[in-house]
Amino acid sequence: MARTHTKNNFERSSGILLHPTSLPSKHGIGDLGNAAYGFVNVLAETKQKLWQVLPLGPTGFGDSPYQCFSTFAGNPLLISLEKLSEAGFLSAQELDNSEKFDDTKIDYGRVINYKYALYRKAFANFVENKEYKTFCLNKGLWLNDYALFMALKQHFNGRSWNEWDKSIKLREPVAVAKYTKLLSKEIAFHKFLQFCFFKQWYELKTHANKNGIKIIGDIPIYVAFDSSDAWSNPSAFFFDKEMNPTKVAGVPPDYFSKTGQLWGNPLYNWRALKKDNYKWWLDRIQATKELVDIIRIDHFRGFCEYWAVPSSSTTAIDGKWEKGPGVDIFIAIKELLGELPILAEDLGLLTPDVHALRDKFGFPSMKILEFAFNAHEGSSYIPHLLERNSVVYTGTHDNDTVVGWFKKAGQDDKNLFMEYTNTDGKNVAWDFIRLAFASVANIAIVPMQDILSLDTDARMNTPSLASGNWQWRFKWDQVTPEIKDRLKRFTELYQR
Repeated sequence: MARTHTKNNFERSSGILLHPTSLPSKHGIGDLGNAAYGFVNVLAETKQKLWQVLPLGPTGFGDSPYQCFSTFAGNPLLISLEKLSEAGFLSAQELDNSEKFDDTKIDYGRVINYKYALYRKAFANFVENKEYKTFCLNKGLWLNDYALFMALKQHFNGRSWNEWDKSIKLREPVAVAKYTKLLSKEIAFHKFLQFCFFKQWYELKTHANKNGIKIIGDIPIYVAFDSSDAWSNPSAFFFDKEMNPTKVAGVPPDYFSKTGQLWGNPLYNWRALKKDNYKWWLDRIQATKELVDIIRIDHFRGFCEYWAVPSSSTTAIDGKWEKGPGVDIFIAIKELLGELPILAEDLGLLTPDVHALRDKFGFPSMKILEFAFNAHEGSSYIPHLLERNSVVYTGTHDNDTVVGWFKKAGQDDKNLFMEYTNTDGKNVAWDFIRLAFASVANIAIVPMQDILSLDTDARMNTPSLASGNWQWRFKWDQVTPEIKDRLKRFTELYQR
């Protein structure tokens, strides 16, 4: 049967949402080694065509991939130690793992100390070669600033860049030259880590693509304040002459919060960015497109309008809506990339201009089945109301697992779900997967937790909690032949 294509040529397909940190590994955190290749092979074996990951950048305080030290760099914690050994940078003795880690949960503090000690040994054994020098040259657009930024963070005991000595905080040329020389070895170490990450990631992506798997990557609309991006590109943001933010990101008061949410991310000065045709954003999109095949843009609404809060405010109440770049920026991106392999995260209450912007470029919309079964208010996410040009999820990294959702749902919502699906709710995760795969949505994505029918303790992120997130990992013995057979059968049955 012929496959259905959208304006953006997204074929009818399905895949799994799994961040690489959740992969099995004896080193306390998932990485880009053998388990990642094994996961690609499972995707291929079960006829999946998509692997969705979260942002791949180096995480900071709180370990969130949505608050990274750089939007361009890769997360060193994902580097495979075995692959470093295969490359000759670590001996078998150095790699011998006497430390024992929990294989279901990440202890980031222990993992960071353990892996970085080995990274430094690998760096000591590394000799610069042509491949490395070419990499540094090709990534120079962001790599030099990022490596200096990370070296400076080490030098200033981890403090945010706005607390560094004034001369380097303001990037005065004499100070930049001084610290570049002073911290040259540490700068080289961070360049080495990026070289290793990108080499391993490109090899993994090549393996995935050869097996018919495309990778969906994630771009958060905002960058972290404590990032190389903000420090090295102050003109892109609303900063004063002392590089202090004058207004920051958030969302207004609503039913869930009387004071709104004060995110604190620096806001883009879109007027300034427009002067050079949004070059910084185009560089960001281009860099992401080199890492992944399809880009999911988080908080898509912010391109139409965004909630701007004075930096002196302690809540989001005093913010106001301001206009984003709208159509302009996507015209510029289209001129760069030709086609736009973009998915729009368009969840929440949206104004007509957001729908118009999304639809003008044919971006698929996101649909969450956990939001579909509201017995009292109804929902546009109910499967029979979905449209082809959309991406249907059972849930996302920010949602409870389907099993956890069902346990907490009100009885009326449970009854609606069971009547709608003609089921008894005893196998709810796979009932949801069936709904997603059977729907007309061109793309269906299922978190690995729902593939494994796991409860709330496997949840990836609870947005209201400041700690304890991003820690979940699975084990290979959970991926049974029965699960793989069922996933393959659903994929074939619903022609994905």
